[in-house]
Amino acid sequence: MARVFITGSTDGLGHAAADTLLRDGHEVIVHARSPERIPAVQHLLDRGAQSVVGDLAILADVRKIAENVNGIGGIDAVIHNAGVLSGTTLLPVNVVAPYLLTALIPGPRRLIYLSSGMHRGGDTGLDGLDWAGRTTTASYSTTKLHVTALSAAVARLVPGVASNAVDPGWVPTRMGGRSAPDSLELGHRTQEWLATSNDPAALASGGYWYHQHLQAPHPAANDPRFQDALLSRLAEHTGVTLEGLG
Repeated sequence: MARVFITGSTDGLGHAAADTLLRDGHEVIVHARSPERIPAVQHLLDRGAQSVVGDLAILADVRKIAENVNGIGGIDAVIHNAGVLSGTTLLPVNVVAPYLLTALIPGPRRLIYLSSGMHRGGDTGLDGLDWAGRTTTASYSTTKLHVTALSAAVARLVPGVASNAVDPGWVPTRMGGRSAPDSLELGHRTQEWLATSNDPAALASGGYWYHQHLQAPHPAANDPRFQDALLSRLAEHTGVTLEGLG
């Protein structure tokens, strides 16, 4: 059985993945933005899940989350599920937090990053971006291009770690809206498969997945020059590099 840490677990796809993984006998660490959100996962805690709390838009909180997860230890997989659709926290939550957690939580052999089909409309320009989130300088599509490139960069740079990005589809969550046309169940199945399955396909690295099928991402996502430029900006902002992983 695997021990899986899932960011953004109080609702939507993260909550659904946590529920399914617990049901299948895995150990799960759920994440809530604040103590006030813990009641949303209390039924998961009652079934044996553990929890960490922190606001992914705040660097100090992200560092504390990593410290608490490392304190639990034995993490086999991380599902970087949390995300926001708009506002000044787009870059901090959607890009900076998964980067920093990747750098600060050593050990997991499987990393899954939630992307979106909308990443194909993202902007490859990296100048003028406010990584701290004081102002809104990137679109949702751009942040999802960034996190897709982050996933591919980890796959390229960290041997022995299976790093993959997932497009869950447009699903009927709070973010997606009730009229979203894709299957909610299929929206979290690929993440669970990548986190726990011994299927050779699930153990591969560098994929961009949609409903357990490989897809072609935006060309920039697999461009080492774009990846390295992105990692450089994130390292400069956080003061942390990905060296030492793997």
